Amino acid sequence: MNTPNQKLSFLEKAGYSGGDAAANFVFMTMILFQLNFYTDVFGLKASHAALILLWPKLWDALFDPIMGVIADRTKTRWGRFRPWILWTAIPWAVVMVLAYTTPKGWSYGALIAYAAITNLLLMTLYSMNNMPYSALGGVMTADLNERTRLNSFRFISVNIAQFIVGGLTLPLVAKFSVGHDRQHGWQVTMTIWAVLCLVLFLITFFTTRERVQPVVETSSSPKQDFMDLLRNVPWRVMFVMTLIHFAILSFRGGALYNYYHQYVDKAAMYDFVAKLGLTASQTSGGILETLGYIVHGDRSDLANSNVADVFNSIINMIGTATTIIVILLSPPLSRKFGKKAVAVVGFGLAALGTFAFYLLSPTNVAGMVALTILIAIFYAPTIPLVWAIFADVADYSELQTGRRFTGMVFATIGFALKAGLALGQASFLWVMEGFFRYDTQFPGAPDAVSGYRFTSGIVVGALFAICTVLLVCYKLNKRATLEMAAELAERRNRGSAPSSAAAQ
Repeated sequence: MNTPNQKLSFLEKAGYSGGDAAANFVFMTMILFQLNFYTDVFGLKASHAALILLWPKLWDALFDPIMGVIADRTKTRWGRFRPWILWTAIPWAVVMVLAYTTPKGWSYGALIAYAAITNLLLMTLYSMNNMPYSALGGVMTADLNERTRLNSFRFISVNIAQFIVGGLTLPLVAKFSVGHDRQHGWQVTMTIWAVLCLVLFLITFFTTRERVQPVVETSSSPKQDFMDLLRNVPWRVMFVMTLIHFAILSFRGGALYNYYHQYVDKAAMYDFVAKLGLTASQTSGGILETLGYIVHGDRSDLANSNVADVFNSIINMIGTATTIIVILLSPPLSRKFGKKAVAVVGFGLAALGTFAFYLLSPTNVAGMVALTILIAIFYAPTIPLVWAIFADVADYSELQTGRRFTGMVFATIGFALKAGLALGQASFLWVMEGFFRYDTQFPGAPDAVSGYRFTSGIVVGALFAICTVLLVCYKLNKRATLEMAAELAERRNRGSAPSSAAAQ
């Protein structure tokens, strides 16, 4: 039965949210740690790591539109998009572990090939799973407010996953490395995350339903769908904005990891964690020791201690916890001001907060915590709204053409997302090598440390500002989306194609 304006139950919204929580065990590991995993743990040179980070994600970006065409034309008793979540669940878990396993005794060339192949497989499976998953949110209901609530559930779960990944990955890696090496620590930690992914994907598949069906079944060619999409001005704006937005995330992840591990004063970090009772001299261990959250080492000799891992993880958890709380404001803010207005203000203030990072001294850890909280407050409401905007873009295409190709919309946005991630990670290494003489064998060199500070504050802040300008240019404000939703609802009720006026 086609019930597009279905109100979704708590179970369905929570179940749907689990799929993106699972995806974020790969996504956030990639954003926060993959760059440094390849250089510091896997042992690759910066230039080789940049290429391995770049080309599989560019392939992934190219594959997304192909996956969109396939998903739009998939027909099963489970729907178009849901089955892909089930079909990819086990391969995802297996390849996720392989991608963070470092083979022993291999030549450097063989290691490069292994890293490239496993990263390529992981990114391909990511597309095969996450593109249909994202499109699924656009066909579970056509109710605009219900979509916003659905995306709020989704991104609460996403941020819980990010809280776990950002807060526990490095301490667990350090914990499982004891008596072995850091390579073993990464393999064990990623195995735990892979099992969680498998469980969450199965929950998503069994608790969700597809309801919004196109008025006219897709009979056009992929080329026609894409050409129609190119005439969609809101899509063009959001495509460029998404490219830059996700470049920010991966660029900032690499920059901040090095910022905390190389720029910030280790004694100042030690004093901060000591106030929380997280040093070996203050506690006998317990669950915190099990999770790797106890700093071992003397304050006067912290070079080889885990203090940076613990402090970096605490910062990640503080930012994510703030995001989880503030993200709950997205639905009421969206209803009152509209998605566009909230996103513009959020990105603009996040840019200002990020610029301020450049002004902090290495010992000002309190300032780092305060700015992390402020940026999270500004940025959090935008997270679900940007994804809800993508669904509006799909609605706009249907308004123009009378055909709904949700998969193509999300696939092309996925192309921008993956390309942005790839360019962000690779660009960080290129900027560091080209302007700050970065060498993976000497990450603490003075020029490199200056680079971590500059990229974390000035470069990331400038990218946030560019996103703000693009969102100002996006034309589907609150009034336009409400009018569009009403027109589409009327069409679905009467099963008609667009009028010539509406299609303009």
